[in-house]
Amino acid sequence: QVPLVESGGGLVQAGESLKLSCLVSKRTWNNYAMGWFRQAPEKDREFVAAISWNSGSTHVSDSVKSRFTISRDIPKSTVNLQMSSLSPEDTAVYYCAARKYLAPDRMGSSVMDYWGKGTLVTVSS
Repeated sequence: QVPLVESGGGLVQAGESLKLSCLVSKRTWNNYAMGWFRQAPEKDREFVAAISWNSGSTHVSDSVKSRFTISRDIPKSTVNLQMSSLSPEDTAVYYCAARKYLAPDRMGSSVMDYWGKGTLVTVSS
């Protein structure tokens, strides 16, 4: 069973909002940090946001902090990324990831245990 499956990507216009969801498999995610990364064409993968599955504490990259919000819904087994005021610079494949025994603010610089296959977000100008 694939542990992480992203959904919600698509084509939107600049200024619009979009919500991505990461469906996590039915297993225990206690002590995991869950997060989102993105990779734009011809660019390195970039950390976006992370959340502690246990506590719900979050850490969001400064580059998107004013526009993106990460949350988790334990009963629905999802990790969500709400994105607003999107711009063409946000165009990328967005990946869900998970790492055990990691604080959310360390996720940007750590190796992940699990990755999803990604969902494409395209923002037109």
